[in-house]
Amino acid sequence: MRTFGEAPPPPTAWERLKEGMSRSSGGLSDSLVGVFTRRKLDAQTLEELEEALVRADLGATLASRISQNIGNGRFDWLISEAELRRILADEMLQVLKPVENPLAIDRTHKPFVVLVAGVNGTGKTTTIGKLALRFARAGLQVVLAAGDTFRAAAIEQLQIWGERTGADVIARAPGTDAAGLVFEAFEKAQASNADVLLIDTAGRLQNKAGLMAELEKIARVVKKLDATAPHSVLLVLDATTGQNAISQVQAFQASVPLTGLIMTKLDGTAKGGILVALAEKFGLPIHFIGVGEQADDLQVFEASKFAAALTGAK
Repeated sequence: MRTFGEAPPPPTAWERLKEGMSRSSGGLSDSLVGVFTRRKLDAQTLEELEEALVRADLGATLASRISQNIGNGRFDWLISEAELRRILADEMLQVLKPVENPLAIDRTHKPFVVLVAGVNGTGKTTTIGKLALRFARAGLQVVLAAGDTFRAAAIEQLQIWGERTGADVIARAPGTDAAGLVFEAFEKAQASNADVLLIDTAGRLQNKAGLMAELEKIARVVKKLDATAPHSVLLVLDATTGQNAISQVQAFQASVPLTGLIMTKLDGTAKGGILVALAEKFGLPIHFIGVGEQADDLQVFEASKFAAALTGAK
């Protein structure tokens, strides 16, 4: 029991997840409450359920399949809203569980090279900083390569994260050749026996061909120093972009072999179902999700907790 005036305990990861995803779960909850004025799984109810899932950005095909699965064997049943939430969470878990895959740092690689891609505005550089903090807390020595040389703000942001985490930051003036900078950062990481090299990259959608060519060049450069690198290629996606995230995965996947996804800004959208759609379509590992601005709001993805938070299941 807390004494009078004692500060409340900090929220748990589960509490931060539920709070962070309140807009997504709230939007779906409002739809489910509307659906269950009749409280029976008839054709109209299932159609409205499917529409609610589409609005949550699961996509039409997946929404239709989940609705049909829920109706199978339960048609014309009286069913409570709470029961529906549990069934819906279980359906989403079937899609999400196979992509639940924490990012593992292979210590046999020195450094373990993580190439981080994503369009501008996804929170890519901030995510790199949060990853650096997570790795530093785990006792790993980290080097940050400020490879987004087109944005002075990205370079400065990474330098601030370097100070916060104790990571070395390799940066040059804006406009510097990104591949050359990354090559230098890799050499310095090797020389200092660093455990992890985190590489930031530019995200200029207005020049997609140039962006992808630069990414491919960076990947070729690191292979000159380690044929197995980059060991992880992560794409950072902004949940608020909804279905546009699918085309981003397709574009980047065509240029560099993605090994995992990070979804940010789930606290800022009612369309958190896009993560389920991505899991269904690409099957790429989902390593982390972002549910707020604090460093600890970048959480390891856990399928069961995400499905429960999204559907409001108890």
